[in-house]
Amino acid sequence: MERDEIKNYLRQLSNILKRKNIRGELGIVGGAAMCLAFKARASTKDVDGVFEPSSEVRLAAKEVAEENSLSDDWLNDAAKAFMVPVPKKRILFEFDHLLVWTPEADYLLAMKTISARWDTSDRDDVIFLISFLGLRSPEKVYQVIQEYYPKARIPAKTQFFIDEIFEKALVDG
Repeated sequence: MERDEIKNYLRQLSNILKRKNIRGELGIVGGAAMCLAFKARASTKDVDGVFEPSSEVRLAAKEVAEENSLSDDWLNDAAKAFMVPVPKKRILFEFDHLLVWTPEADYLLAMKTISARWDTSDRDDVIFLISFLGLRSPEKVYQVIQEYYPKARIPAKTQFFIDEIFEKALVDG
């Protein structure tokens, strides 16, 4: 899904919620946030986030999927396993019945390094966010992560992930 397609699907979602007289809120993370908020990539395979009221938004999303031949999980909340409370929300869109926001870049960096998925676009997203935030060392990245996640919740793979990114940056120049 590209930016314009995502925005169109979210507008449709708002229209369905309006028809049902429901006001929804959607916090976008993951690839969709990278597309919409930072224009760091052109597309994403789905829209990850948290949404309220969850069952109503989920049903409305299913209608959008049916109308547009999308997979049922085009909008999903699988990322909430990696989420902690979001202190600052950046508003992306205010549709009639749907408020769409994303966390700030530092939160997304922390979240993406905690998930540290090698087989996804996380690596490129993390490199983009490190550059966007002007972080010049692994220690600075760890400081950002610890603003959101206690040290005990930071898996070893996160350190390996960050260290490899900085080592590769030194090799690649």
